[in-house]
Amino acid sequence: MATDSIGLLTETSWEVCHKIGGIYTVLSTKARVLTEKYGDRLVFIGPDVWSEDRKSPYFEEDNELLGNASTKMELPYGLKIRTGRWTIPGSPQVVLVKFDGIYPQLDAIYGDMWKWYQVDSLHSYGDYSEGCAFAVATALVTMGLTSHLGLRPEQTVAHFNEWTTAMGLLYLKLHMPGAATLFTTHATSIGRSICGNGKPLYDYFTSYNGDQMARELNMESKHSLEKAAAHQADCFTAVSELTAKECEQLLEIRPQVVTPNGFEPDFVPDTKNYKKLRKEGRERLLRIASVLKGREFGDDTCLVATSGRNEYRNKGLDLFIDSMVRLEDENPSHDVLALILVAAWVKEPAGDLLIDLNDNGDIRPEMDYMTHRLNNEDNDSICRRLGQLEGEGKLKGRVEAVYVPCYLDGHDGIVDISYYDILPALDLTVFPSYYEPWGYTPLESVAFGIPTVTTDKSGFGQWVLSDVSDSMLTSGVRVIPRTDSNYGEAAAAIASTIKDFTEATPSVREKEMKAAAATAAKADWKYFIQYYYDAFNVAMKRRDYRLGEKKK
Repeated sequence: MATDSIGLLTETSWEVCHKIGGIYTVLSTKARVLTEKYGDRLVFIGPDVWSEDRKSPYFEEDNELLGNASTKMELPYGLKIRTGRWTIPGSPQVVLVKFDGIYPQLDAIYGDMWKWYQVDSLHSYGDYSEGCAFAVATALVTMGLTSHLGLRPEQTVAHFNEWTTAMGLLYLKLHMPGAATLFTTHATSIGRSICGNGKPLYDYFTSYNGDQMARELNMESKHSLEKAAAHQADCFTAVSELTAKECEQLLEIRPQVVTPNGFEPDFVPDTKNYKKLRKEGRERLLRIASVLKGREFGDDTCLVATSGRNEYRNKGLDLFIDSMVRLEDENPSHDVLALILVAAWVKEPAGDLLIDLNDNGDIRPEMDYMTHRLNNEDNDSICRRLGQLEGEGKLKGRVEAVYVPCYLDGHDGIVDISYYDILPALDLTVFPSYYEPWGYTPLESVAFGIPTVTTDKSGFGQWVLSDVSDSMLTSGVRVIPRTDSNYGEAAAAIASTIKDFTEATPSVREKEMKAAAATAAKADWKYFIQYYYDAFNVAMKRRDYRLGEKKK
């Protein structure tokens, strides 16, 4: 069945117009190619967690969209929506839903979820109720839009992302079974928990049972919800072959389609702006480091960075820091500034640093390794490790580290440059993940022409190994093997790669940058979007089969 028969395509995520992590990047970068195909038949649905005092910088309200749905569409439980455009390439339609009215209904809904799908909400805690309330609200919005736009349920395809929207898929299937549903796991909740709790995922992978581990790690509710959605969806997808195998083992179902994540080239600045951003970004970063470290960093300093979600082990932040210690022992020929661009629980900009940056005065004696103060510095793993190394006199020679623990949104008070605008300032990035279903940060890096180091435990790294080339000169990417027992070897390999990079001639570096950009071009959404079209077709065919079986 052709996807052109779709009358309404909704995609739901907690990160629609709400920038938190990698899923925002997935949705926002693929929006243009989806909009080109489906136009205003495409609607993203996200949470309305904003207020007059704190407005979404990514949402432009327009209450006339979708047949004046924000004022004319009737919704139960006092649900309120706002319609508008997502201010990204493609400018897709968005519905933001205020879901508070669902909370009083949750106990009854949880009962139905147990009755029909064996979802165990009894052991829930934390953000479970918030995710479920939002998810059910989005299902009601999807049902309401289908009716309001005069469509039959069979013309609607509804796509849900991550466990936080899973109950919406189940609710929609129960109350509007004619819709075709998709569920995408970007990382299983139980797989992430196994790794986050320091357990070896890979050595014992085939021995793990997802249900048993959920009981052990107090993850029964999220795991049972995610597992039910994976089994009940008309099409279940995962973002990499790595995650597909994880789902097969821990959720006991193989995704019907693997949908790798692409990138939108419109996010990359043109040559003129790129050079301007690189100059401004390097000046700012080197000035910050000079003030913090009490010494000058020259223009030939190699800026090496890591970024992403603050998961110390999963994202390989521990390995990044320890590889820098190895690099210092190797005494590279150029200064290396290791930047840890990872958001934490920020309290405020570092006062002395802020004063010196604003005064633009002389560099004072060494102050710190952090650009911002945290509320929990004694418990922050990065802080503690860097503090330990400082006490041991490490990372004080050719290699020094600076921790930037804030979201780089351009308004952090110190860097004041957004993440995409700071990327051109870097020379090399390192993302040595232990657990990484896809890995947007290395893909973003190569898209901006910045060579990167990643691991074979990321979906992106495995894609490079299978479809491109594991070589800085030919792909701009080095893929480091990671196991449960080769931490030291991985740290040494990363240190050696960085040292070789710092000693490369300008012409070699230029080739590596071009190779990086060429690798990113192969991951353009115009190529990868076909996997989603395949998934839509699978969902509709399986929906038709499901409805046909019920009629018999």
